[in-house]
Amino acid sequence: MSSVPTVLAIVGPTASAKTPVSIQLARLLNGEIISADSRQVYKYLDIGTAKPTPEDLKAVPHHFISVFDPDGDYSAGEFGGDARQKVLDVLSRHKLPIVVGGSGLYVRALIDGLFEGPGKDPEIRQQLEDRLATHGPSALLETLKKVDPTSAVNIDVTKPRRIIRALEVYYITGIPISRLHHEARKTQQFRVAQFAIMWERESLYQKINDRVEDMMRQGFVEEVRGLLGRGFDSRYNAMNTVGYRELLQHLSGELNAAEVVDLIKQNTRRLAKRQLTWFRADKRIRWIKGREDLNETVDQLRGKWEELN
Repeated sequence: MSSVPTVLAIVGPTASAKTPVSIQLARLLNGEIISADSRQVYKYLDIGTAKPTPEDLKAVPHHFISVFDPDGDYSAGEFGGDARQKVLDVLSRHKLPIVVGGSGLYVRALIDGLFEGPGKDPEIRQQLEDRLATHGPSALLETLKKVDPTSAVNIDVTKPRRIIRALEVYYITGIPISRLHHEARKTQQFRVAQFAIMWERESLYQKINDRVEDMMRQGFVEEVRGLLGRGFDSRYNAMNTVGYRELLQHLSGELNAAEVVDLIKQNTRRLAKRQLTWFRADKRIRWIKGREDLNETVDQLRGKWEELN
């Protein structure tokens, strides 16, 4: 058996009960929660990101909650490095790190590392852009197959920016980006067992609709009005978030009260669909059936976790 410790991760779409399940498990398993949510990391975005309550935060240690002002821009790559260090810190104190979140790229950055590579080379980038405009993405992909066949197999021809970046890294370093990714992953000092809570689509969508209604009752409009008062508006990436984006439109007079609620529900359901597509593509994730009785979901997930240990 490997001596590398195993970390628990609870991932999946919004409104799938990740937060309450993780808090109960953290209490049962002597754990600390590492939030892998690209929006909960910002201060003042509380109701609309469904942050853990103040009571939850007191009950269980949480990390990466309300760290930065909304005018900052905290990348997945930065999170990956910081979160891996936090995992090691929690492990050093003989506690279980529980990674929780629906931001797929943040989760991947923590688990696999997110190699960002060297900076851009304007001259090389322009040459590649010119070749794209003249010959199209298929020609660029053929070139990539010659210098980095591993990357070429995994890049869709409809994603020319990714093809360009892979070629750019190769031309700058002389090393295929796939090899650089592999070397970055070799430095991992722990393994991660990922679980996701599965719901029938109609059930999940109803939970999303109910959550939006709850957010509105909790004062979501006032929260966004307060953010505007602090100077945080649509110029900032953090505010380009489902719920906040639509309420900015409402407060500017573009949407009435009924329209904005319906639009938030619709766009949140679309977000959940994208998240499901992302996580279903990761075959390492173990899916468990969600139960309306939260304790049953917790017991089921705990049992699956203990089978691995």
